[in-house]
Amino acid sequence: MKRTKTAHSRAEAERRPDPRSGRGGPEGASVSAVGTPVRLSRLTMSSARSLESVLQVRRSVREYSRKPLTQDELAQLLWAAQGVTGPEGLRTAPSAGALYPLEVDVVIGDVDGLPSAIYRYKPDRHELVLTREGDQRRELRAAALGQDCVEAGAAIIALTGVYERTTAKYGERGIRYVHMEVGHAAQNVCLQAAALGLGAVVVGAFEDGRVKRVLGLARDEEPLSLLPVGRPL
Repeated sequence: MKRTKTAHSRAEAERRPDPRSGRGGPEGASVSAVGTPVRLSRLTMSSARSLESVLQVRRSVREYSRKPLTQDELAQLLWAAQGVTGPEGLRTAPSAGALYPLEVDVVIGDVDGLPSAIYRYKPDRHELVLTREGDQRRELRAAALGQDCVEAGAAIIALTGVYERTTAKYGERGIRYVHMEVGHAAQNVCLQAAALGLGAVVVGAFEDGRVKRVLGLARDEEPLSLLPVGRPL
């Protein structure tokens, strides 16, 4: 199932900055206002660890130290989830029909140089956009049935989905495709965390409506998975 590249998508690809260049939002952008774009760090496309060694050490980690994440680490984690990997807009995780129903929010509590807030990841420009100010980890923990790891994580990556993007083409079967896709993206985050020496866990137990309110999701968008990330104890 291959998407045809249109003139519009070619034009978008020509305008899209290469995430590896570190270009994104405007220089010196303030992150004090909702809607402000925030440039993310330059990506690293190589690692001293093999894929096999990362698969060997990946575990669900629910307890973290109080040490913050770096912006470089956050950039790698978000790119692993849904980063753009080519000029046609293809991404790190496979998507039925290349329709990309997933969105990525990050609830930041303790990342060097970034205010505590909720941000949306924009894969095409490898940047964040602030959507809600303040540290929302405690509120998200309550929505996640009181799971301590949600509040303890330095950042929580929230994977959400707009089913209509996929079901418009594939009908009811598209629901299954969206669920498959969020699993791919979540595993990417977990493997990237392990490669960086970080701990992460996939959380699926939460109250959908409360998580939607915390994240400020649109009516047609549903929360699918939460991934707290931090430095292991």
